[in-house]
Amino acid sequence: MMTQSQKFVDNQKSAESKLEQFLHSEDVNTPTVNQSTENTLPKREPVKHLLIGCPKAVTSTIHRLQIVGYASVGDWSPLLPTGNPDEVMSILIRQILMQ
Repeated sequence: MMTQSQKFVDNQKSAESKLEQFLHSEDVNTPTVNQSTENTLPKREPVKHLLIGCPKAVTSTIHRLQIVGYASVGDWSPLLPTGNPDEVMSILIRQILMQ
């Protein structure tokens, strides 16, 4: 009669053997490292969003864009002075899919 520990060891060996077979089987449809993936990757381009206004307006807009799910507050740059009195700016750079 087989003990619990022997059954466990046998099951582990069987599972490892099946995993090795899966990992080492060759699929002709699977791209290899040497194949170029450039044609399969979508092209992305940066888009820069720039908010300029009083600190309260810029902060409020950033929070509204988070509420609607467009960008997290942490995705925006810190508020930066523009050189005009009571005016700041913040920038968000997003990568968009080009078709």
